[in-house]
Amino acid sequence: MKYLIVGLGNIGPEYHETRHNIGFMVLDALAKANNLSFKDGRYGFTATLSVKGRQMILLKPSTFMNLSGNAVRYWMQKENIPLENMLIIVDDLALPFGTLRLKSKGSDAGHNGLKHIAAILGTQNYARLRFGIGNDFPKGGQVDFVLGHFTEEDWTTMNERLETAGEIAKSFCLAGIDITMNQFNKK
Repeated sequence: MKYLIVGLGNIGPEYHETRHNIGFMVLDALAKANNLSFKDGRYGFTATLSVKGRQMILLKPSTFMNLSGNAVRYWMQKENIPLENMLIIVDDLALPFGTLRLKSKGSDAGHNGLKHIAAILGTQNYARLRFGIGNDFPKGGQVDFVLGHFTEEDWTTMNERLETAGEIAKSFCLAGIDITMNQFNKK
């Protein structure tokens, strides 16, 4: 069985390790832990991870955040992956830093990447893993915060949080969304 695991982010050195790129960071950590490297392909960078007979296609879209749906649609069609076998990993301002929430569907909550994916796919009924980035910014400072870098304090637990997010992605493929939500959303 094939799964498409999409980490949302923006390409380019100016966005490297910014809060908005946490989806890229999760996939980078998962690839590193499994000695994989990403290949530059159409609409994104991909790596394939095999886990217990399941094939996880890790995708970092190269379309920029606001056009993520183009990459998602292309790779779903190219690899013939059904909607229920897709997981989007995304930053979330509404959750405290490091909080991980898996959902089977939901709104875009103002996130432009999720908004574009829903518009292109014609549905919001797809799994997403929300990675909390906090919301410690002054009024009007949301863009600078989201495109800013993590604090030293965030980095003290970052590797563990990235590893856990990778475990959630693997569990999504192996155990399914319901079991994975029950196991990880309680923490």
